[in-house]
Amino acid sequence: MNVIAGKTTALSQELLSNMARYRYKVFVETLGWDLDTVDNREWDQFDQPDTLYVISKDGDDAINGCARLLPTSQPYLLGTVFPELMQGQHIPSSPDVWELSRFAAVDFNKRNTSALAQFSACAATQLLREAIDCAASHGAKRLITVSPIGIERLLRHAGVRAHRAGPPMIINGHALFACWIEL
Repeated sequence: MNVIAGKTTALSQELLSNMARYRYKVFVETLGWDLDTVDNREWDQFDQPDTLYVISKDGDDAINGCARLLPTSQPYLLGTVFPELMQGQHIPSSPDVWELSRFAAVDFNKRNTSALAQFSACAATQLLREAIDCAASHGAKRLITVSPIGIERLLRHAGVRAHRAGPPMIINGHALFACWIEL
């Protein structure tokens, strides 16, 4: 697995476009999320010039994973779109608390397993660790996520210290929860 990390302004337009297509394939086509998209690309208001990405590629140079990292001192997904997942608790807003979002580790070139089964695979664990290390290297002391409930299995499998910020909620037909990841 080849991992590339950097801010929007440091990554090539081709890589960013391929990542947006990959996210569309994962989140819209595979998971069925109802997201605003253009030309089969998933890119939202949180994909800004200073957004930090961790992107993995396979041996054939195809994207097989991605993660988006944002400090909570600027607009981010949980604080803007899903604040109810904090169940009335304080919405994080700090340069040392970062949000991990748009995490995916699905290798569409892998023919022997289903795309959804790969979320607990070794590659997903490795990408998660890379994203955590990248966030820490940029000053994060803690991460917060908006995640489908199934991500808890990946976190346990990876040995990550994580816990729910509140109970899961059904939002647009999906069981989601806010999750703290301790670095």
